[in-house]
Amino acid sequence: MHVKKNDTVKVITGKDRGKTGKILKVFPVRNRVIVEGVNLVKRHTRPNQQNPQGGIVEKEAPIHASNVMLIQDNQTTRTGKRILADGSRVRYGKKTGEQVDEGK
Repeated sequence: MHVKKNDTVKVITGKDRGKTGKILKVFPVRNRVIVEGVNLVKRHTRPNQQNPQGGIVEKEAPIHASNVMLIQDNQTTRTGKRILADGSRVRYGKKTGEQVDEGK
């Protein structure tokens, strides 16, 4: 996948187009991600320990990974992979050519 948890991304298509947020969770098998504050859905919940009142709760739903683009240096960029001299693989932004900082 071209994005990972804690990456800052921008939604490039769909009803939330233009919004930015941090990736909270990644589902690589389904090729989907959950982005903070994007694709909010309402769920009717029963009363439980965490929510004794119950009611309607808004939460983020997964969106397809192809609908988000990584933000690096306040610009959206596609990503590629490079193999370093020590054999490790790193992601880099194709616009700048710089290595993507993990966890930013």
